[in-house]
Amino acid sequence: MADGPRLDVPSGGARRFGSFLRLNPDAVGQFAESIARFLGTGRFLAVQTILVVVWIALNVFAVRLRWDPYPFILLNLAFSTQAAYAAPLILLAQNRQTDRDRVQAEEDRARAASTRADTEYLARELASVRVAVGELATRDFIRSELNRLLPEDTDDDGGGERKKKGKKRREQADPVA
Repeated sequence: MADGPRLDVPSGGARRFGSFLRLNPDAVGQFAESIARFLGTGRFLAVQTILVVVWIALNVFAVRLRWDPYPFILLNLAFSTQAAYAAPLILLAQNRQTDRDRVQAEEDRARAASTRADTEYLARELASVRVAVGELATRDFIRSELNRLLPEDTDDDGGGERKKKGKKRREQADPVA
């Protein structure tokens, strides 16, 4: 038997145009964005306007150089070709921008959810701190409890009578003053 290719097995890969032309999608996208950015500048519009004015002036006034007479069919063809290539490149750049915007929106949503969870956690913690602080004894409460526990051997005057007794004791202890 011959050692040639077997006819009952498909060939390993017929060369097609698609397999020959393999382009990196990111590189093509970056190229499209750079073209779209350039087409949207004032510099491009100024250069194109100058080019068109020179083209028309040379074809109208320079009799020997008339390569594109009055209906300017060649100029029209150039503009059509430019539009045919520019439109898909601009659309490709817009699609890439849409993808970036979608990723940014997803990140923003995730960040907002995280921030909301953190805020809710802090609100719960703050509420628990408020409850804990509410359970602490205040100065007025302690004073009232101490006054309640002190022996009530004084008259209705209370604190004023105690101050007088304390002053009398000090005077008795130190008669020089």
